[in-house]
Amino acid sequence: MKNGSIGIDIVEIDRLKKVSKKWGKAFLGKIYTAKELAYARSKRFPEQHLAARFAAKEAIFKALGEVERDFVGWKNIEILNDAYGKPVVFWHGQAEKVRRKRNLKGAVVSLSHTQNYAVASAMLIFNSRS
Repeated sequence: MKNGSIGIDIVEIDRLKKVSKKWGKAFLGKIYTAKELAYARSKRFPEQHLAARFAAKEAIFKALGEVERDFVGWKNIEILNDAYGKPVVFWHGQAEKVRRKRNLKGAVVSLSHTQNYAVASAMLIFNSRS
């Protein structure tokens, strides 16, 4: 991972709706932070925004690699929006420990969704070594 790392993921929105309906708060509370849920629920089609954040977290996990051995936890990666609507990644708990251990400055993500699919890409940004 010296030169960088990227990840991408796509989510079927209907599949996320079905899982959310079946498992309800247990599923949502395992995957999303309170701020992520509040943001999505403020939108006309919250499932699209939840699916995009799910895809973004998966994309970050893929960029990190070795998720089974060094899994950082769903809620330890938080995807919020800045004042301009740009998605921003926040690292908490185990994710923050892994970020520091791997000398990462952070990650940038891009999200998009349609009525049926949400997609996200993530690029890890490494601290420069002087």
